[in-house]
Amino acid sequence: MARMTNTKKAVLAPVLQKILSTVGEQIRLARLRRRMSAEIVSEKAGISRATLWKIEKGDATVAFGLYAKVLNSLNLEKSLLEIAKDDELGRLLQDAELSKKYR
Repeated sequence: MARMTNTKKAVLAPVLQKILSTVGEQIRLARLRRRMSAEIVSEKAGISRATLWKIEKGDATVAFGLYAKVLNSLNLEKSLLEIAKDDELGRLLQDAELSKKYR
């Protein structure tokens, strides 16, 4: 009888997986620059070391909130404010819609 595993596999476009991998690597480097062990960061974030390892690898199955908890444990939580901050395309679309209304 085949065993069923309860593992999740998130399928992402390669460009998205590359971005997540880069984010994970940046988190790992921030931890190392602070000379913090994986055990200390995972304890401060309230997660397991295995989950921290997944985050540092850019695993898409890890909840976004856990990425935020790790950033907080590294005092980098304000970097979350940079996500989608300068939405140039959205602003252009909004401006185009506004100019249609006033014609």
